Amino acid sequence: MRGWVLCSVLALALAAPASGANTRASWAKASIAAVTKAGLFPGTPATFRGADPLTAGELAALLTELGQDTAPALRNPSAPVSIERLDAALVNALGLRPAAMAFDAGARAAGLEPPARFGTEVVARMLGMRVDLPVPDDSLEPQPQQPATRAEAAYSAARVLSLAREVPSGVAVPGLTPLAAADAGWGVQYVGSAAAGFSLPKLSPIQREVLRTAVSLIGYPYVWGGEDEHVTKGFDCSGFVWRVFKLASYPDAPGLSAVLKGRTAAAMAGEVPRSERIHRKQLEPADVLFIGNGPHSKAAQVGHTSIYLGNGWLIESSGQGVTLGRLDWYAQTFAWGRRPLAEAGLEPATAQAAKAE
Repeated sequence: MRGWVLCSVLALALAAPASGANTRASWAKASIAAVTKAGLFPGTPATFRGADPLTAGELAALLTELGQDTAPALRNPSAPVSIERLDAALVNALGLRPAAMAFDAGARAAGLEPPARFGTEVVARMLGMRVDLPVPDDSLEPQPQQPATRAEAAYSAARVLSLAREVPSGVAVPGLTPLAAADAGWGVQYVGSAAAGFSLPKLSPIQREVLRTAVSLIGYPYVWGGEDEHVTKGFDCSGFVWRVFKLASYPDAPGLSAVLKGRTAAAMAGEVPRSERIHRKQLEPADVLFIGNGPHSKAAQVGHTSIYLGNGWLIESSGQGVTLGRLDWYAQTFAWGRRPLAEAGLEPATAQAAKAE
């Protein structure tokens, strides 16, 4: 749930499969084995057809096997199911619809106009329902509105089984369905608690415009080198920041797109003079965050970047795709921030030089 993918050549080179690995057939191999063994899907790994689209009928059957009490009426059982619908169905089945609504309400209260999928995508991805595919399989990454494959559904179902094993010691009750056991686990409880406290500060007009762009991309997958959802399936971490600040059009802020020069996280971090680096306690909404080896990092050590929403929340493209995260997840690795809005002359430059805490 707290995992994130370093936006660096080294990290992705290490993550790439060995030459000749049949990743298109194997990325969900372990999940497929787990869900067929548990009886959540019929058949065996050899007969699974992971590349086929997930149908509405198959999703309903999966939810029943996981322990959902009532199955929705289906108009067309053979209709394909999108990623956002798959995620929403699992979030609802886990009893986290109120959490999804809380995330949505917090974003709307701040004037961010999130897409309808916002809350359920945030919850699903905080729970680890999605996964970054190996780099050679980036073309297989589905955008939220695109059909989910049976392999994607198997991964999600296997994650529910994992959540069901995260019940605190002494709390487990024999005989619970996977959904009921997952509901009692710390992962589901953590997300529900986080959602209940989700709120954002009052935003300036330009902060609101920038963050509207950021939240509109919730649920897009992590794709190495991705920076434009119309060209690639999704974004890597710096590509997401690039998309929000460099490629988006803000009529009231025509100079904003000229602020970022370098495309990588390290390059963006290195463009900020030490005297203008933003300390963690001085962060404001729409600041860009850099993650490395802590406040004494060198720019070359920065491997991840994200955008600050406020009140301890950030939005990033990580191993879960574009989703929300908590600043305190990076308490030991946060290097510094920068304020593109101030650099473009749109906000006061109130930054203080980053210092060790």
